[in-house]
Amino acid sequence: MNWDDVRMFLAVARSGQILSASKRLGVNHATLSRRVTALEEALKTRLLIRRTNGCDLTAEGEIFLHAAERMETEMLAAQAQIGRIDTAVAGTVRVGAPDGFGVSFLAPRLGKLTARFPELRIQLVPVPRSFSLSQREADIAITLERPEQGRLISSKLTDYTLGLYASQDYLSSHGAPKTVDDLKSHRRIGYVEDLIFTASLNFTGEVMRSWDAAFEISSATGQTEAVRSSAGIGILHNYIARQYQELIRILPETTIRRAYWTTYHESARELVRVRTVVDFLQELVTEEHGIFI
Repeated sequence: MNWDDVRMFLAVARSGQILSASKRLGVNHATLSRRVTALEEALKTRLLIRRTNGCDLTAEGEIFLHAAERMETEMLAAQAQIGRIDTAVAGTVRVGAPDGFGVSFLAPRLGKLTARFPELRIQLVPVPRSFSLSQREADIAITLERPEQGRLISSKLTDYTLGLYASQDYLSSHGAPKTVDDLKSHRRIGYVEDLIFTASLNFTGEVMRSWDAAFEISSATGQTEAVRSSAGIGILHNYIARQYQELIRILPETTIRRAYWTTYHESARELVRVRTVVDFLQELVTEEHGIFI
């Protein structure tokens, strides 16, 4: 069995498409398809059901996927132990982050890292409701809570705060609430409740018992845009809201505190490119710590 064939199978299994897997690996999709076929022939079983719109794992493919992931973890560990890991800062690192932090903070700043290391490629992707570091859906994840399970390495990246905001136009038309109880007579913006996938996103419960939003958006950046458009009052990340002069902080005594955590799989601890990105993320938030308070 050829390890490169196994590695290519993992890429297809994780992406669900040969084309997208070939792009991530940097190989021709026809070559990738042949390599997976060669693996199936070596195993004398069918691993994938190929469809026009993607690939599904067979029952045997599901079983082999778990074995292949264990092989991958052991391979990375062995490379680390004998010193045969990447010593240059090169290759691809996929960073998963919440949309507010990823779009408003990381996206304008990660270019500094790729300029510093021209052979490094960064992929910034949104963290979905569920994701797997062990399946390499992200090499590094910025999470709202510290993961409690799995072979993961986590550290606090930064604390941050949120507050109540409205646009200047909205306040001119509707007046500013003097107390939290006054919020009941204003239009409110919040998350789609049944899509809240972590208790850390339940900001509204810390302000008032029943937020009862008139406009629900499952995106921090989307909520910011809605408040900017005078759609109502929202609980926004302070480091994002302060970027817009038209947003006014109201009831400043109401402050919500949360934290971001950096997490990656323990099998990647010796990969220079991963460590470099983790260190750079910490460098960024340390340099600009004041904006998160």
